[in-house]
Amino acid sequence: MANQSEEHQFLARESPEDLQVARTEGSFLFDDKGKQYVDFMMGWCVGNFGWGNAVLLEAAAQFEGPDYVYPGYSYAPWVELASLLVSISPGSLKKCFRATGGSEAVDLALQAAMLHTGRSKFVSVEGSYHGNTIGGLSVGSSESREDCKNLLSRCYKVKPPLNAKSLARVEALLKGRDVAAFIMEPISINLGVLIPEPEFMTGLAALCRQYGTLLIMDEVATGFGRTGTLFASEQFAIEPDIICVAKAITGGLGGMGAMIATTPVAKSMEDKGHFYSTYGWHPRSVAVAIAALGYIARNNQRLLKDVAATSDYCRQRLMEMRFKKPASCRIAGLAIGVDFGDESHAAKVQAKCRREGLLVANEGESLLLLPALNIDQATAAQGLDILERCV
Repeated sequence: MANQSEEHQFLARESPEDLQVARTEGSFLFDDKGKQYVDFMMGWCVGNFGWGNAVLLEAAAQFEGPDYVYPGYSYAPWVELASLLVSISPGSLKKCFRATGGSEAVDLALQAAMLHTGRSKFVSVEGSYHGNTIGGLSVGSSESREDCKNLLSRCYKVKPPLNAKSLARVEALLKGRDVAAFIMEPISINLGVLIPEPEFMTGLAALCRQYGTLLIMDEVATGFGRTGTLFASEQFAIEPDIICVAKAITGGLGGMGAMIATTPVAKSMEDKGHFYSTYGWHPRSVAVAIAALGYIARNNQRLLKDVAATSDYCRQRLMEMRFKKPASCRIAGLAIGVDFGDESHAAKVQAKCRREGLLVANEGESLLLLPALNIDQATAAQGLDILERCV
Protein backbone atom coordinates (compact mmCIF):
# COMPACT_ATOMS: atom_id res chain seq x y z
CA MET A 1 0.00 0.00 0.00
CA ALA A 2 1.33 3.44 -0.89
CA ASN A 3 2.33 5.54 2.09
CA GLN A 4 0.76 8.89 2.82
CA SER A 5 3.54 10.81 1.08
CA GLU A 6 3.23 8.76 -2.10
CA GLU A 7 -0.54 9.18 -2.14
CA HIS A 8 -0.67 12.92 -1.69
CA GLN A 9 2.59 14.37 -3.02
CA PHE A 10 3.55 15.08 -6.58
CA LEU A 11 7.09 13.69 -6.55
CA ALA A 12 10.09 15.04 -8.41
CA ARG A 13 12.24 12.83 -10.64
CA GLU A 14 14.10 11.63 -7.55
CA SER A 15 11.63 10.47 -4.94
CA PRO A 16 12.49 11.94 -1.54
CA GLU A 17 11.47 8.72 0.23
CA ASP A 18 15.06 7.54 0.68
CA LEU A 19 16.15 10.72 2.47
CA GLN A 20 13.73 12.18 5.00
CA VAL A 21 15.32 15.37 6.33
CA ALA A 22 15.04 15.97 10.07
CA ARG A 23 17.40 18.88 10.65
CA THR A 24 20.41 20.77 9.31
CA GLU A 25 23.38 22.30 11.08
CA GLY A 26 26.46 24.01 9.65
CA SER A 27 27.65 21.77 6.80
CA PHE A 28 25.65 18.75 7.94
CA LEU A 29 22.22 17.32 7.25
CA PHE A 30 20.55 14.72 9.47
CA ASP A 31 17.81 12.33 8.38
CA ASP A 32 14.88 11.04 10.43
CA LYS A 33 16.94 8.04 11.58
CA GLY A 34 19.71 10.25 12.93
CA LYS A 35 22.17 9.55 10.13
CA GLN A 36 24.57 12.42 9.49
CA TYR A 37 25.49 13.55 5.98
CA VAL A 38 28.24 15.95 4.96
CA ASP A 39 26.34 18.40 2.78
CA PHE A 40 28.25 19.26 -0.39
CA MET A 41 25.04 20.48 -2.04
CA MET A 42 23.75 23.08 0.42
CA GLY A 43 20.40 23.10 -1.35
CA TRP A 44 22.18 23.76 -4.67
CA CYS A 45 23.90 27.01 -3.62
CA VAL A 46 21.22 28.12 -1.15
CA GLY A 47 23.14 27.60 2.10
CA ASN A 48 26.30 29.50 1.20
CA PHE A 49 26.78 30.69 4.79
CA GLY A 50 26.04 27.36 6.46
CA TRP A 51 22.82 25.92 7.79
CA GLY A 52 21.66 27.50 11.03
CA ASN A 53 23.68 30.66 10.50
CA ALA A 54 23.18 32.59 13.75
CA VAL A 55 22.94 36.00 12.07
CA LEU A 56 20.18 34.91 9.72
CA LEU A 57 18.28 32.95 12.36
CA GLU A 58 18.33 35.94 14.69
CA ALA A 59 16.96 38.23 11.97
CA ALA A 60 14.09 35.81 11.34
CA ALA A 61 13.34 35.31 15.04
CA GLN A 62 13.39 39.01 15.91
CA PHE A 63 11.28 40.15 12.96
CA GLU A 64 8.31 42.20 14.16
CA GLY A 65 7.16 43.83 10.95
CA PRO A 66 3.90 43.41 9.05
CA ASP A 67 2.56 40.01 8.07
CA TYR A 68 2.42 41.11 4.46
CA VAL A 69 2.75 44.21 2.28
CA TYR A 70 0.66 44.60 -0.87
CA PRO A 71 3.00 45.13 -3.87
CA GLY A 72 1.37 48.46 -4.71
CA TYR A 73 2.23 49.98 -1.32
CA SER A 74 5.54 51.34 -0.04
CA TYR A 75 7.71 49.58 2.52
CA ALA A 76 10.97 51.09 3.80
CA PRO A 77 12.90 47.77 4.07
CA TRP A 78 12.23 47.17 0.35
CA VAL A 79 14.08 50.41 -0.35
CA GLU A 80 16.89 49.45 2.01
CA LEU A 81 17.37 46.02 0.46
CA ALA A 82 17.26 47.38 -3.09
CA SER A 83 19.92 49.95 -2.19
CA LEU A 84 22.13 47.27 -0.66
CA LEU A 85 21.83 45.03 -3.72
CA VAL A 86 22.60 47.86 -6.12
CA SER A 87 25.63 48.88 -4.04
CA ILE A 88 27.28 45.47 -4.46
CA SER A 89 26.14 44.65 -8.00
CA PRO A 90 28.64 44.68 -10.89
CA GLY A 91 28.67 47.32 -13.61
CA SER A 92 26.03 50.04 -13.86
CA LEU A 93 23.03 48.21 -12.43
CA LYS A 94 20.77 50.67 -10.62
CA LYS A 95 17.23 49.29 -10.18
CA CYS A 96 15.84 46.20 -8.43
CA PHE A 97 12.61 44.41 -9.22
CA ARG A 98 11.12 42.10 -6.62
CA ALA A 99 10.62 38.36 -7.19
CA THR A 100 9.92 35.24 -5.15
CA GLY A 101 12.90 33.27 -6.46
CA GLY A 102 15.28 32.62 -9.32
CA SER A 103 12.75 31.38 -11.86
CA GLU A 104 10.59 34.47 -11.46
CA ALA A 105 13.63 36.75 -11.59
CA VAL A 106 14.70 35.20 -14.90
CA ASP A 107 11.21 35.51 -16.33
CA LEU A 108 11.17 39.18 -15.34
CA ALA A 109 14.51 39.64 -17.09
CA LEU A 110 13.18 38.11 -20.31
CA GLN A 111 10.12 40.35 -20.20
CA ALA A 112 12.29 43.38 -19.54
CA ALA A 113 14.50 42.57 -22.52
CA MET A 114 11.48 42.26 -24.80
CA LEU A 115 10.01 45.55 -23.59
CA HIS A 116 13.29 47.44 -23.83
CA THR A 117 14.31 46.20 -27.28
CA GLY A 118 10.94 45.52 -28.91
CA ARG A 119 12.34 42.13 -29.96
CA SER A 120 11.30 38.58 -29.12
CA LYS A 121 14.26 36.29 -29.87
CA PHE A 122 16.66 34.98 -27.22
CA VAL A 123 20.02 33.23 -27.32
CA SER A 124 21.43 31.07 -24.53
CA VAL A 125 23.93 28.27 -23.94
CA GLU A 126 22.94 24.75 -24.94
CA GLY A 127 22.22 22.60 -21.89
CA SER A 128 21.99 25.51 -19.46
CA TYR A 129 19.34 25.90 -16.79
CA HIS A 130 17.40 29.09 -16.09
CA GLY A 131 14.40 28.01 -14.04
CA ASN A 132 11.06 26.27 -14.38
CA THR A 133 8.79 28.94 -15.84
CA ILE A 134 7.79 28.80 -19.50
CA GLY A 135 10.38 31.47 -20.26
CA GLY A 136 13.11 29.84 -18.21
CA LEU A 137 12.54 26.43 -19.77
CA SER A 138 12.59 27.96 -23.23
CA VAL A 139 16.00 29.57 -22.85
CA GLY A 140 17.38 26.84 -20.63
CA SER A 141 16.02 23.55 -21.87
CA SER A 142 18.11 21.14 -23.89
CA GLU A 143 17.38 17.97 -25.81
CA SER A 144 19.10 15.91 -23.14
CA ARG A 145 17.24 17.42 -20.17
CA GLU A 146 13.70 18.52 -20.93
CA ASP A 147 10.61 16.94 -22.44
CA CYS A 148 9.02 20.38 -22.82
CA LYS A 149 11.21 21.57 -25.66
CA ASN A 150 11.40 25.04 -27.18
CA LEU A 151 8.30 26.36 -25.50
CA LEU A 152 8.98 29.84 -26.85
CA SER A 153 9.66 29.28 -30.51
CA ARG A 154 12.33 31.92 -31.06
CA CYS A 155 15.02 30.71 -28.68
CA TYR A 156 18.41 29.72 -30.05
CA LYS A 157 21.43 28.02 -28.51
CA VAL A 158 25.21 28.28 -28.63
CA LYS A 159 26.95 24.99 -27.90
CA PRO A 160 29.94 24.75 -25.55
CA PRO A 161 32.86 25.12 -25.39
CA LEU A 162 32.55 28.86 -24.98
CA ASN A 163 35.71 30.16 -26.63
CA ALA A 164 36.75 32.65 -29.29
CA LYS A 165 35.61 30.28 -32.06
CA SER A 166 32.07 30.28 -30.63
CA LEU A 167 31.73 34.01 -31.32
CA ALA A 168 31.07 33.36 -35.01
CA ARG A 169 27.90 31.47 -34.06
CA VAL A 170 26.92 34.27 -31.68
CA GLU A 171 27.37 36.94 -34.34
CA ALA A 172 25.40 34.92 -36.89
CA LEU A 173 22.47 34.90 -34.46
CA LEU A 174 22.73 38.55 -33.41
CA LYS A 175 23.46 40.32 -36.68
CA GLY A 176 19.81 40.33 -37.75
CA ARG A 177 19.23 42.81 -34.92
CA ASP A 178 16.16 40.92 -33.74
CA VAL A 179 17.53 39.22 -30.60
CA ALA A 180 16.28 40.77 -27.37
CA ALA A 181 18.92 39.25 -25.09
CA PHE A 182 21.71 36.75 -24.67
CA ILE A 183 21.23 35.03 -21.29
CA MET A 184 23.76 32.83 -19.53
CA GLU A 185 25.32 31.95 -16.21
CA PRO A 186 28.74 33.61 -16.17
CA ILE A 187 30.02 30.26 -14.88
CA SER A 188 27.55 27.50 -15.64
CA ILE A 189 27.00 25.36 -12.55
CA ASN A 190 24.49 23.15 -14.33
CA LEU A 191 27.00 22.28 -17.05
CA GLY A 192 29.51 20.88 -14.60
CA VAL A 193 31.02 24.28 -13.72
CA LEU A 194 31.65 25.31 -17.31
CA ILE A 195 33.99 28.32 -17.29
CA PRO A 196 33.93 30.44 -20.46
CA GLU A 197 37.20 31.68 -21.87
CA PRO A 198 37.74 35.39 -21.17
CA GLU A 199 37.93 36.08 -24.91
CA PHE A 200 34.45 34.67 -25.35
CA MET A 201 32.98 36.87 -22.65
CA THR A 202 34.59 40.11 -23.86
CA GLY A 203 33.66 39.26 -27.44
CA LEU A 204 30.10 38.42 -26.43
CA ALA A 205 29.70 41.72 -24.59
CA ALA A 206 31.05 43.62 -27.61
CA LEU A 207 28.69 41.84 -30.01
CA CYS A 208 25.71 42.51 -27.77
CA ARG A 209 26.56 46.22 -27.75
CA GLN A 210 27.12 46.25 -31.51
CA TYR A 211 23.77 44.68 -32.35
CA GLY A 212 21.62 46.22 -29.60
CA THR A 213 21.12 42.95 -27.72
CA LEU A 214 20.89 42.97 -23.93
CA LEU A 215 23.33 40.86 -21.91
CA ILE A 216 21.65 39.01 -19.02
CA MET A 217 23.78 37.28 -16.41
CA ASP A 218 21.91 34.64 -14.41
CA GLU A 219 23.67 34.80 -11.02
CA VAL A 220 20.98 32.84 -9.18
CA ALA A 221 23.43 30.04 -8.31
CA THR A 222 26.75 31.85 -8.78
CA GLY A 223 25.96 34.97 -6.76
CA PHE A 224 27.05 35.89 -3.23
CA GLY A 225 30.55 34.42 -3.23
CA ARG A 226 30.04 30.94 -4.66
CA THR A 227 32.73 31.19 -7.37
CA GLY A 228 35.30 33.16 -5.36
CA THR A 229 34.04 36.66 -6.13
CA LEU A 230 30.84 38.23 -4.89
CA PHE A 231 29.36 37.77 -8.37
CA ALA A 232 30.84 35.53 -11.05
CA SER A 233 30.37 38.31 -13.62
CA GLU A 234 33.17 40.20 -11.87
CA GLN A 235 35.69 37.65 -13.17
CA PHE A 236 35.21 38.89 -16.73
CA ALA A 237 35.57 42.27 -18.44
CA ILE A 238 31.83 42.71 -18.98
CA GLU A 239 29.02 44.97 -17.81
CA PRO A 240 25.69 43.12 -17.92
CA ASP A 241 22.46 44.98 -18.59
CA ILE A 242 20.60 42.72 -16.16
CA ILE A 243 21.53 40.22 -13.48
CA CYS A 244 19.23 37.79 -11.69
CA VAL A 245 19.87 36.75 -8.08
CA ALA A 246 18.16 34.47 -5.56
CA LYS A 247 19.08 31.30 -3.60
CA ALA A 248 21.78 32.32 -1.07
CA ILE A 249 20.27 35.77 -0.47
CA THR A 250 18.23 34.38 2.45
CA GLY A 251 20.25 31.28 3.25
CA GLY A 252 17.14 29.14 2.84
CA LEU A 253 15.03 30.99 5.43
CA GLY A 254 12.63 32.46 2.88
CA GLY A 255 11.87 32.59 -0.80
CA MET A 256 13.34 35.59 -2.58
CA GLY A 257 14.75 36.69 -5.92
CA ALA A 258 15.63 39.92 -7.65
CA MET A 259 16.20 41.21 -11.13
CA ILE A 260 18.69 44.09 -11.12
CA ALA A 261 18.87 46.25 -14.25
CA THR A 262 20.48 49.35 -15.67
CA THR A 263 18.52 52.60 -15.57
CA PRO A 264 17.53 52.54 -19.29
CA VAL A 265 16.17 49.00 -19.00
CA ALA A 266 14.33 49.84 -15.79
CA LYS A 267 12.76 52.90 -17.40
CA SER A 268 11.42 50.78 -20.25
CA MET A 269 9.82 48.49 -17.70
CA GLU A 270 8.29 51.37 -15.79
CA ASP A 271 6.97 53.00 -18.96
CA LYS A 272 5.65 49.90 -20.73
CA GLY A 273 5.29 47.04 -18.30
CA HIS A 274 3.14 46.00 -15.38
CA PHE A 275 5.15 43.81 -13.01
CA TYR A 276 3.45 42.27 -10.03
CA SER A 277 4.63 39.60 -7.61
CA THR A 278 2.25 38.71 -4.79
CA TYR A 279 4.92 37.26 -2.53
CA GLY A 280 7.95 39.00 -4.02
CA TRP A 281 10.09 40.25 -1.12
CA HIS A 282 7.90 39.10 1.75
CA PRO A 283 8.69 41.27 4.82
CA ARG A 284 10.24 38.45 6.87
CA SER A 285 12.39 37.33 3.94
CA VAL A 286 13.51 40.93 3.44
CA ALA A 287 14.67 41.12 7.06
CA VAL A 288 16.72 37.96 6.59
CA ALA A 289 18.16 39.16 3.27
CA ILE A 290 19.25 42.47 4.80
CA ALA A 291 20.94 40.50 7.59
CA ALA A 292 22.62 38.24 5.01
CA LEU A 293 24.00 41.21 3.08
CA GLY A 294 25.21 42.70 6.35
CA TYR A 295 26.93 39.40 7.15
CA ILE A 296 28.62 39.48 3.74
CA ALA A 297 29.71 43.10 4.18
CA ARG A 298 31.26 42.42 7.60
CA ASN A 299 32.93 39.17 6.59
CA ASN A 300 33.56 39.64 2.88
CA GLN A 301 37.35 39.59 2.91
CA ARG A 302 37.58 36.67 5.31
CA LEU A 303 34.79 34.77 3.57
CA LEU A 304 36.37 35.06 0.12
CA LYS A 305 39.79 34.24 1.57
CA ASP A 306 38.29 31.10 3.11
CA VAL A 307 36.68 30.20 -0.22
CA ALA A 308 40.05 30.52 -1.97
CA ALA A 309 41.82 28.41 0.66
CA THR A 310 39.18 25.67 0.69
CA SER A 311 39.04 25.72 -3.11
CA ASP A 312 42.81 25.17 -3.27
CA TYR A 313 42.54 22.35 -0.74
CA CYS A 314 39.78 20.65 -2.74
CA ARG A 315 41.77 21.07 -5.95
CA GLN A 316 44.81 19.40 -4.41
CA ARG A 317 42.78 16.53 -2.98
CA LEU A 318 41.03 15.92 -6.29
CA MET A 319 44.36 15.92 -8.15
CA GLU A 320 45.62 13.23 -5.78
CA MET A 321 42.55 10.99 -6.06
CA ARG A 322 42.77 7.79 -8.08
CA PHE A 323 39.58 7.67 -10.11
CA LYS A 324 38.35 4.29 -11.35
CA LYS A 325 37.22 6.02 -14.54
CA PRO A 326 38.95 9.02 -16.15
CA ALA A 327 37.63 12.31 -14.81
CA SER A 328 38.33 15.99 -15.33
CA CYS A 329 37.75 18.65 -12.70
CA ARG A 330 36.61 22.24 -13.18
CA ILE A 331 36.84 24.54 -10.19
CA ALA A 332 35.68 28.11 -9.61
CA GLY A 333 35.83 28.97 -5.94
CA LEU A 334 33.57 26.44 -4.23
CA ALA A 335 31.73 25.49 -7.38
CA ILE A 336 33.43 22.23 -8.32
CA GLY A 337 32.52 19.98 -11.23
CA VAL A 338 33.90 16.44 -11.60
CA ASP A 339 33.19 15.31 -15.15
CA PHE A 340 33.27 11.56 -15.83
CA GLY A 341 32.07 11.76 -19.43
CA ASP A 342 29.50 9.11 -18.51
CA GLU A 343 26.02 9.90 -17.15
CA SER A 344 25.44 6.43 -15.75
CA HIS A 345 28.73 6.40 -13.87
CA ALA A 346 28.15 9.89 -12.45
CA ALA A 347 24.73 8.81 -11.16
CA LYS A 348 26.18 5.67 -9.57
CA VAL A 349 28.91 7.65 -7.81
CA GLN A 350 26.35 10.14 -6.50
CA ALA A 351 24.19 7.31 -5.12
CA LYS A 352 27.19 5.65 -3.50
CA CYS A 353 28.24 8.94 -1.91
CA ARG A 354 24.78 9.34 -0.41
CA ARG A 355 24.88 5.83 1.05
CA GLU A 356 28.28 6.63 2.56
CA GLY A 357 27.10 9.93 4.07
CA LEU A 358 28.00 12.59 1.50
CA LEU A 359 25.47 14.66 -0.42
CA VAL A 360 26.63 15.80 -3.85
CA ALA A 361 24.68 16.93 -6.89
CA ASN A 362 24.63 15.05 -10.17
CA GLU A 363 23.91 16.72 -13.49
CA GLY A 364 24.49 14.81 -16.71
CA GLU A 365 28.01 13.43 -16.82
CA SER A 366 29.22 15.47 -13.85
CA LEU A 367 29.18 15.47 -10.08
CA LEU A 368 28.82 18.89 -8.52
CA LEU A 369 30.41 19.77 -5.19
CA LEU A 370 28.85 22.92 -3.74
CA PRO A 371 29.85 23.13 -0.07
CA ALA A 372 29.20 26.04 2.26
CA LEU A 373 31.57 28.95 1.76
CA ASN A 374 32.52 28.89 5.45
CA ILE A 375 33.03 25.13 5.71
CA ASP A 376 35.99 24.26 7.94
CA GLN A 377 38.83 22.18 6.54
CA ALA A 378 38.13 19.21 8.81
CA THR A 379 34.59 18.92 7.44
CA ALA A 380 35.79 19.47 3.88
CA ALA A 381 38.32 16.68 4.43
CA GLN A 382 35.61 14.41 5.83
CA GLY A 383 33.50 14.91 2.71
CA LEU A 384 36.43 14.45 0.34
CA ASP A 385 37.47 11.27 2.15
CA ILE A 386 34.02 9.83 1.44
CA LEU A 387 34.19 10.99 -2.18
CA GLU A 388 37.59 9.33 -2.60
CA ARG A 389 36.19 6.01 -1.40
CA CYS A 390 33.34 6.29 -3.90
CA VAL A 391 35.14 7.28 -7.11
